[in-house]
Amino acid sequence: MSNVRESSRLGIGPSEAETFWTEFLRSLRVRGLGGVRLVISDAHTGLKAAIARVFEATWQRCRVHWMRNALTHVSRGQHTVVAAAIRQAFDQPDRSHAGETWRKVAEQLRPRWPKRADLMDASEHHVAAYMSFPRQHRTKLHSTNPIERLNK
Repeated sequence: MSNVRESSRLGIGPSEAETFWTEFLRSLRVRGLGGVRLVISDAHTGLKAAIARVFEATWQRCRVHWMRNALTHVSRGQHTVVAAAIRQAFDQPDRSHAGETWRKVAEQLRPRWPKRADLMDASEHHVAAYMSFPRQHRTKLHSTNPIERLNK
C-alpha cells in the first residue's frame, strides 16, 4: 500500500469527462497500481464511470464534500444540529449499524427538510462505503482531504 502523501501521477485534460478519467486511471494501472479496493472522490459523473470501468473497487463519495452539499438544503442556523444528527451514523461500530442510524436520521429530518432526507436516501451507500473497512483505517478513508492537503 503506498503512502497517501506520495503522488502517483498528475494528468491534465480538457475536461472531467469519462474518457479523460478512464485514460488516466488505466495509465496508473499500467504503471503498477493494483489491488484497488476503494476509490474516494467527489461525485463527478465521468470519474465515477471511469472508476467502475477500470477498477473492481467500491466508490466512496468524499464525506466532507457530501456534507457541505447536503447542508445547502438546510438554513445556516440549523447546520450544526443537522450535521451532528448525520454524524451519528458515522460514529457507529460497523456498516450495518451505520445504515440503520442513517435511515433513522433521514426519517427524523424528512418532515422539516425533505430534500435533505431524499439526498440521504439516494447517497447512503456511497457516503458510508468506507464503513465496510476496518475501523482503524476509517479516519483516512472517508474523505479526499489527505490528497487535498498534499496538493496544497
